[in-house]
Amino acid sequence: MIEPGATIGIVGGGQLGRMLSVAAAQLGYRCHIYDPHERPVAADIAAEFTRGDFSNVDELRRFGDSVDVVTYEFENLPAAPLTHLGDKLRPGTRSLEVAQDRAEEKSFIERTGARVAPWRRADSLQDVQAAVAELGCPLVLKTRRYGYDGKGQAWVREPAEAASAWGAIGEQPAVAETGVAFQAEFSVVVARGKHGNIAFFDLPENRHEDGILRRSSVPASSAVLEHGPSARAMAAGIAEALGHIGVLTVEFFACPEGPLVNEIAPRVHNSGHWTIEGAATSQFEQHIRAICNLPLGSTALRSRAVTMDNLIGDDVLRWPELVSEPGASLHLYGKGAPRPGRKMGHVTRVRT
Repeated sequence: MIEPGATIGIVGGGQLGRMLSVAAAQLGYRCHIYDPHERPVAADIAAEFTRGDFSNVDELRRFGDSVDVVTYEFENLPAAPLTHLGDKLRPGTRSLEVAQDRAEEKSFIERTGARVAPWRRADSLQDVQAAVAELGCPLVLKTRRYGYDGKGQAWVREPAEAASAWGAIGEQPAVAETGVAFQAEFSVVVARGKHGNIAFFDLPENRHEDGILRRSSVPASSAVLEHGPSARAMAAGIAEALGHIGVLTVEFFACPEGPLVNEIAPRVHNSGHWTIEGAATSQFEQHIRAICNLPLGSTALRSRAVTMDNLIGDDVLRWPELVSEPGASLHLYGKGAPRPGRKMGHVTRVRT
């Protein structure tokens, strides 16, 4: 076990690093943020901050020497430099490498026995056209790397749209994936400890707008809950195959034929923010527990129902109204001026 008073290094200084730092402090740990920006929002909370490039091996080694354990708060990081952090890095780079490349991710998921929508690699317009001929329409193109919150995606709803969709994603290496007629979207947020111990949170049902998560709700609808056992088994299999230590989030489509994996995130996740007020142990505390080799906490619900709504762009200007609302818990990320599509905070509502 890593004892209280130790320092946890966090690579990345966004809102997830900020909330991890809060949870770590409650357990008696100090946090040290490593990020290339001048003043990332997590640095407002953490005990220490080092400004450094994610690709600078020497700086990362010095950072690693200054802390007792290291984790990361997002997956768009160069994996190779992080290998120099050695066994201190939890989860390891394998989880990063799989999650960073959609083609590798889908292949890996299928090897674990979990199901994904029919898909093909697309490295050229000819590949896109071949996928359309084989898989049919509608079909969605997703860049293999760096797509997030709906970015790097384009739909092919009829064969004639293949060229324009290929151009819309910048003619980058992609996957072509069959459009899924799903009943609902949901997540499995799971924590895995160093020795393979597992804890699941209740399933949040997710609603997206323009590719960005708008709301997560617990309990989920019956259309989601009927898939719970098989989805949890798939998520556990993925975590085990990765050797993952920490929180892992697996996003699913609820379909009549069973759950389909959409994608994985090797970290705490937006769809798990409801756990701060809604569960006995938040996803952030659970992640700290896992990487520090502490017993995993209870994931029991604290209430009958809970919803989490993201505050995106100008939504944050409603903060005076939200902070006055009985039963609402407001979380602002300290990002400064709002921008369209930018996650500025979230608000959780708990029904007892």
